[in-house]
Amino acid sequence: MPAPDAIACDQLAKLVGTPRAPTILDIRPAASRASDPRLIASARPLPEKSLSVADIRTLSVDLSGPVVVACDAGHGRSQGLAALLRHQGLRAEYLEGGHAAWVQAGLPTCNPAPITRLDASGRSVWVTRSRPKIDRIACPWLIRRFVDPRAVFLYVLPSEVSSVADLVGAMPYDIGDVFWSHRGEECTFDTMIREFGLRIPALDRLAMIVRGADTDRLDLAPECAGLLAASLGLSRMHSDDLAQLEAGMGLYDAFYRWCRDATGERHNWENHAGPAR
Repeated sequence: MPAPDAIACDQLAKLVGTPRAPTILDIRPAASRASDPRLIASARPLPEKSLSVADIRTLSVDLSGPVVVACDAGHGRSQGLAALLRHQGLRAEYLEGGHAAWVQAGLPTCNPAPITRLDASGRSVWVTRSRPKIDRIACPWLIRRFVDPRAVFLYVLPSEVSSVADLVGAMPYDIGDVFWSHRGEECTFDTMIREFGLRIPALDRLAMIVRGADTDRLDLAPECAGLLAASLGLSRMHSDDLAQLEAGMGLYDAFYRWCRDATGERHNWENHAGPAR
């Protein structure tokens, strides 16, 4: 059983990828990150010298909700920073066993190397075509839940994606002739899962559903048609692309939790009114 101010790896794993996930701070020394650059999925790496509450606040870290601090093995670094955060009235725990225990357990990690564009606050910035339907909502969901919870997404006219990317320092996605796009029969969502090294069975299942809905191959999985219908419905409901993205986050949260936890559950109507009189 973890200490009162600690969280076990399996407990944190159940939260990662969901709206209830805490802010995860990776405070491993630079040498440790150099030997293993993978991050716990959705974790925010902090500069080695930024181990005070004041320093962290200057980095635009979200401290409004629960925080989990992870170091190499769950010793003094993470326990100390978590204690400092709690002293400031914040809800903070350290990860029991740290990064080493997380990796040893085979829990989700992310390779941050493909992210090449960050703004002044350390957020990744992305740009794509306006009026999204499936891939252009699924990809932001994936990034915010597993890679960078603070990521910025811009939707512009198709003809302006490249120029806007250059102007604001953003990574273009889901258009032709860019790194983050369709490859062969797979869609951009597949590309992101592979490039970020997200080895999660539930994401693989969700990727097939996204792929089928996005590329008109509804035979790939029975759920493809449902995702297509819901996505087209959302696009009709929202004229603002960012409002549609926010609504779509909940849609993909639901599909992900089904993929992770509920694929074996069946539902059928039963008459609970009792025998007729």
